[in-house]
Amino acid sequence: MSADRRADLSGLCGGISPALVSRRTGLRLAASALATGAAAFSAFPSFAETALSGDLLVAAAADLKFALDEVIGGFGKTHPQVTVKASYGSSGNLFAQIAQGAPFDLFLSADAGFPRRLVTTGKADEASRFIYGIGRLVVWVPKASGIEVEKAGIRALLDPRAAKIAIANPAHAPYGAAAVAAMEHYGIHAAVKDRLVLGENVAQAAQFVGSGAADIGVIARSLAVAPKMADTGRLWEIPAEAHPRLEQGGVVLTGGKNAEAARALRAVLTGEEGRAVLARYGFVLPDK
Repeated sequence: MSADRRADLSGLCGGISPALVSRRTGLRLAASALATGAAAFSAFPSFAETALSGDLLVAAAADLKFALDEVIGGFGKTHPQVTVKASYGSSGNLFAQIAQGAPFDLFLSADAGFPRRLVTTGKADEASRFIYGIGRLVVWVPKASGIEVEKAGIRALLDPRAAKIAIANPAHAPYGAAAVAAMEHYGIHAAVKDRLVLGENVAQAAQFVGSGAADIGVIARSLAVAPKMADTGRLWEIPAEAHPRLEQGGVVLTGGKNAEAARALRAVLTGEEGRAVLARYGFVLPDK
């Protein structure tokens, strides 16, 4: 730097050396940056508050199998320290297990009545109870079947080739009870009841038809439209008015050990990402 330039700087700084000005300016900028960073950091929850870990035990209705597996996959990317362990089954059987003390963290039921009952017995948190979707029923046959389910509709169950009709057990599976109600609605239950093959849950009923153990099935649309089944079968959707509304709900359980992770998964399932997955698998979405 020239002598004249140093003199100019010295004059502007009131006799303070340019080097000192530079150091002070740098310190002020650093302090400002730290203050700004601290303010920005304070706007977000601390790492300790947001970090979730451990096992998350989920009891889920069997009709959720494909949809929930996809939601859990996305959840794992944002919460890699949480290991989600989902047990699928009929809602009635899962309810009974929870009532008897099974240590699940989150219950996702095909019948919203079961979570409500758990709240009344102190097994679940009322504030966490929610509705995530409305289920639908379809009549499903393998693609190779000669039964023209698209044209015959529910009366496809009367086809002589439908020697075995798979449904979920109506005693404890909401989709099984709805299937029976639909048959009664159309006045065909008495004619086909002796040909019914009962699955432990609706996923097993679907498996019966897919494997050839049954000729036709009344199953959840959420299973029938999953790629694995959509590619191998044909369906007819049963009108919603033909059976009781399949309102599906969930709740965070008080007997579990990872309520925070359960609430986080609940938030994903009821958020935009989860709703998009549920819609893709044929669920009717509740209003927000």
